Amino acid sequence: MADDATPRNKGGRPRKFERSQALERALELFWERGYEGASMADLSAAMGMHSPSIYAAFGSKEELFREVTEQYERRFSAQLADLLESAPTASAAIAAFFRQAIQTYTDSARGCFFVLAAATCSAGNDQVRAHLARKRGWVLRVIRERLERGCREGDLPADTDVEALAAYLVAVVQGISLQARDGTPKEMLEAVAATALASLGRPPGQEKSGRAP
Repeated sequence: MADDATPRNKGGRPRKFERSQALERALELFWERGYEGASMADLSAAMGMHSPSIYAAFGSKEELFREVTEQYERRFSAQLADLLESAPTASAAIAAFFRQAIQTYTDSARGCFFVLAAATCSAGNDQVRAHLARKRGWVLRVIRERLERGCREGDLPADTDVEALAAYLVAVVQGISLQARDGTPKEMLEAVAATALASLGRPPGQEKSGRAP
């Protein structure tokens, strides 16, 4: 019988194709093994779908991966935006960002999906690497926007080099992601974050509680 995009149960009857669930399973595998490390056979086993079904539903391995990255971004983008916007100051926002990142990375022991998936891509997958770079660029943008808001509201010096500071903070959190994957203790990761937060000019916990007049 020809394979199709609808998984089947043991009795041979079609089972409803849950796209979001299939993507979640693919995400777990890509997160663990990276883009190149996850073979179609691995994906087939993880998703409970034959390879022809995966191709029928998603087009190709690369298109599947791109859809997985969109699902991952949806999962965390609203959370990160709320985290940054709800903090009273830029330094408090970045401190919360680091705390959340460290908690997430150490809970899963896998680090950031966008960082680690890119680390396994060879030159032959330039399009995948470029796609992941664009996704990481979104984090840089929202951090930069929060720092710019801090400058406008007076909790960061008006002459702060926002571009450089945002790039530095994102580089630190990406490094923390890799260290978490290597098993670096949470206490050490927090010490690294505290050192980075010192670049904002106020130690964590000593931010002003309100806005500048």
